[in-house]
Amino acid sequence: MSDFLSSGWSVYIAAVTLFGLVACLWLLLVASRRKVMANDNSTGHVWDEDLRELNNPLPRWWMVLFVITVVFALGYLVLYPGLGSHEGRLGWTSTGQYQAEQKQAEAEMSAVYARYTSLDAEALARDPKAMGIGERLFINNCAACHGSDARGSKGFPNLTDGDWLHGGSFDKIKETITKGRVGVMPPMAAAVGGSEEVKQVANYVLSLSGSPHNSLAAQLGRSKFTACAACHGAKGEGNQAVGAPNLSDKIWLHGWGEDAIVSIVTQGKTNVMPAQEGRLTPAQIHVLGAYVWSLSHPTMTAAR
Repeated sequence: MSDFLSSGWSVYIAAVTLFGLVACLWLLLVASRRKVMANDNSTGHVWDEDLRELNNPLPRWWMVLFVITVVFALGYLVLYPGLGSHEGRLGWTSTGQYQAEQKQAEAEMSAVYARYTSLDAEALARDPKAMGIGERLFINNCAACHGSDARGSKGFPNLTDGDWLHGGSFDKIKETITKGRVGVMPPMAAAVGGSEEVKQVANYVLSLSGSPHNSLAAQLGRSKFTACAACHGAKGEGNQAVGAPNLSDKIWLHGWGEDAIVSIVTQGKTNVMPAQEGRLTPAQIHVLGAYVWSLSHPTMTAAR
């Protein structure tokens, strides 16, 4: 109800609710006063020759149950929110209950995570139980984007290789999970010069990784790559301080080939890794970070 600028809608909802309950009581009162008719109490409707419809009043015990239902509804509306903006005498809210359940769950799980918070990534990677917890956390919170095998897909990084936009250390992984990341590649077509120059730069970028390219266009694009070097470096090896990808390897996050590179240079690209600090506790992030770290360190995983 807080979304509305006035209390009119709240009053309307409360009035309709109370009117409905009063109407139910009135109908029950009217029905309770009905008497059995002097004749056979039949409505005159007959089916299958001898099946007659009677017009008897409701049984008293049934009427009592209906009254109890209405009284219960009134009591509920006094104790809990339901009458427009009325908060209820108990002050209950779904948000408050959710937060209380979250705190209870965190308190119960704190004992489980307590043994892991002091361990580093290597020690956790050797602990099967810790990795089991980390895997479940990953499936529940990360697999939707990175895949259940953590190999990612177009636009979502592969977490099992050694290619990291912001660094693959244990601390950097935990930082990324906690705070999230926003990667922005601005449109660079104007800075490069034009559509033809963008193609030349694209071929030069392809040449950095030894990918098939037009060598003449690549030579022409080399001088124009200076507009990109501020982020990707003079040799295109990337810059983890700003999350700029390494263009000299053969790992392509948003697609490979001249057309894909031209599209990114022309239109730019924005990628968002949402922060998880509101969903996971620091202890959970610690274990999850170790699991993600272990994916790109198979020798440590194999030692478990």
